[in-house]
Amino acid sequence: MLVQRLGTPSDFDPLLERVRDARVVMIGEATHGSYDYYRLREQLTRRLIAEQGFDFVAVEGDWPDCDRVHRSVVGAPGGAQDPRTALGRFTRWPTWMWANAEVDRFCRWLRAWNLERPERERSGFHGLDVYSLWESMQAIFDYLGEEDPKSMEAAQDAYRCFEPFGRRVEEYGAASRFVSARCEEEVIRLLARTRAHVASDGPDAFAAWQNAEVVAGAERYYRAMVHGGPDSWNVRDTHMADTLERLLTRYGPGSRGIVWAHNTHIGDARATDMAGDGMVNIGQLARERLGRDAVALIGLGGYQGTVVAAPHWGSPAEVMTVPPAREGSVESRLHELLPERAVLVFGGPDQPDWVTGTADHRAIGVVYDPTFERWGNYVPSRLADRYDAFIWCDTSTALHPLPTPSTVAELETYPTGL
Repeated sequence: MLVQRLGTPSDFDPLLERVRDARVVMIGEATHGSYDYYRLREQLTRRLIAEQGFDFVAVEGDWPDCDRVHRSVVGAPGGAQDPRTALGRFTRWPTWMWANAEVDRFCRWLRAWNLERPERERSGFHGLDVYSLWESMQAIFDYLGEEDPKSMEAAQDAYRCFEPFGRRVEEYGAASRFVSARCEEEVIRLLARTRAHVASDGPDAFAAWQNAEVVAGAERYYRAMVHGGPDSWNVRDTHMADTLERLLTRYGPGSRGIVWAHNTHIGDARATDMAGDGMVNIGQLARERLGRDAVALIGLGGYQGTVVAAPHWGSPAEVMTVPPAREGSVESRLHELLPERAVLVFGGPDQPDWVTGTADHRAIGVVYDPTFERWGNYVPSRLADRYDAFIWCDTSTALHPLPTPSTVAELETYPTGL
């Protein structure tokens, strides 16, 4: 195991050497609201794009919202000239996950980097998540209305099937227990019609296809939620893994992608108690599908500080205090052993027991109660099996949300807000 103190972006050199041959690099975060995690991830991502030629960043966000950001950063026709304009249109709660000053700074850099290069060499920004049923449906209407009005019937059938439930997706999930209430057939027809347009090979056709995949995934996700258990989580992470594969295919042979998501998604679930609960995640699925050597999983965490989160699902964001980590946890041990900032690169015969054995590993979602630390917010993990490397930031501070329109808060995710 290698330990490198972090002071400047050049200190990532040993980690960059470790991931040099990876096709996919996933960079996590222990919270969705820490400035330092976003900043360190941004610094590493810039170097991956500039020095190793990675083709896109794919995040734990909705496809339609992120597609507006993508069009801005690659300078596509009709895209916003300022990425902040696109980020400011995020409406799904919690908007601060991506509509924040830290992501804005990265996207401004990415746009400037891209505009100095030919279109085919520009790096994209995409969403992996499954929630945007209505937004994706509207995007499909917009596309088919211009490109293939004859296919509108399939989109209209799907819309009519969901329309009685409006944005009350929990009602659709409950009603779907009765076969007559399910929208599967309509969604399958819509997916088939939009897939047929991918042959045109244009970015708009690909976006329409992906929106149809989101509608199909969202239908499965909301139907699974009413049954409880791991199924809805697995539908979501499988959808994200499928989207990643479509992006790699879209960008062409030899393409390389970076994933930004919570540690709970990118750290291999088989090295945690998630596996015992029947849960998979995108990190595990990518290793299984692409091969372990083709995927680098990088966790990111800390000991204490402040974070942007909410006390309840759908409530306004607050700056909260993150107390010192639980005694005996991964974070408690790293606090004792490491400098303020460091990177650990796992591997080799000399790995200590505390990275190969199981210990509690902190995971803070968008819903957070600091007083609950004694009972929750930790995932038992084997650190060196869960990740290929880990970035350490002992004390973190809260990120800086951007102003956004009024938000839409749909069903709470499981585990809470991850």
